[in-house]
Amino acid sequence: GGAGSAAMAEGEGLMSVDYEVSGKVQGVFFRKYTQGEAKRLGLVGWVQNTSHGTVQGQIQGPTDRVRELQEWLRKIGSPQSRISRAEFSNEKKIEALEHKEFQILK
Repeated sequence: GGAGSAAMAEGEGLMSVDYEVSGKVQGVFFRKYTQGEAKRLGLVGWVQNTSHGTVQGQIQGPTDRVRELQEWLRKIGSPQSRISRAEFSNEKKIEALEHKEFQILK
């Protein structure tokens, strides 16, 4: 972040991206940690387990923050997790956030 980055107006440069994370990501509090990280970054969206052993969801927020969570999903995850792959799709610019918060879906 450069010195001028904080001056960026709210609501500028929002993006939305879908993600799916493969590896040992179920039963390791992955969703809880993802939600915590998203909230820390001020992002909204959702996360859920899939029937085929992955975790998927959507992230929305300022582009640079979304990028941070993408890196986190790719490399870090929850302490017990082992991420083999993180895939991102449907990346797009949005005018407004479509979620109120970051939810864990059942």
